[in-house]
Amino acid sequence: MSTDSKMTINLLLLGRTQSGKSAAGNTLLGSMDFNSCLSPCSVTTSCSLGRSCHLSGFARRQGGELAVQLRVLDTPGYPHGSLSKEQVQQEVKTALAQHFGGTGLHLAFWVLRADFPLCKQEEDPMIQLVQELLGPNWKNYTAVLFTHADQVEKARLSSEQYLHNATDTLHKVLQSVEQKYIFVDNHARMLKQEKLKALRKIMEFIRQNHYQTLLFK
Repeated sequence: MSTDSKMTINLLLLGRTQSGKSAAGNTLLGSMDFNSCLSPCSVTTSCSLGRSCHLSGFARRQGGELAVQLRVLDTPGYPHGSLSKEQVQQEVKTALAQHFGGTGLHLAFWVLRADFPLCKQEEDPMIQLVQELLGPNWKNYTAVLFTHADQVEKARLSSEQYLHNATDTLHKVLQSVEQKYIFVDNHARMLKQEKLKALRKIMEFIRQNHYQTLLFK
């Protein structure tokens, strides 16, 4: 949804339990809209929508600057501690239609922890879920968001070095989404700068996709 001077960007967060989805959503929004805490069980059991304030300096239309607002949909983790795949899928489908049904989804983030390797056993079920939620064009609307980026920095690795050493499974996933990824440090001292850095990458991905959205009924 957009006007002459404003643009709304709709984002979806997907990933396993304790991957840092809710914390990443808070970082992107610059708020504490989502409940995020360390827990031995799944914290998020239902979808929740958060909105950022309007931010300037990221997009222009006809020579004029646009104020950009993010709307982020947080979702239950999958696999989930108490919900079946069918329950998670139905919860997310209902929320997508409710919140993004009219305006569409710009980008879905598959949230992964940078300090955990991605294994084949995790890849297949999540890709299947994403395909069922987003349909055959899911790759055009999906990117990878790495949380716990501070662990990469502590290991004295650049993002390029980290990805060079990644598993074949992760390389396959990144290749399928055309190398669209961002690293987010939810514990950064300068969270505002972290948010702005992530937003620049998000706007780059959306421009590459010609600002198209995926509609839901």
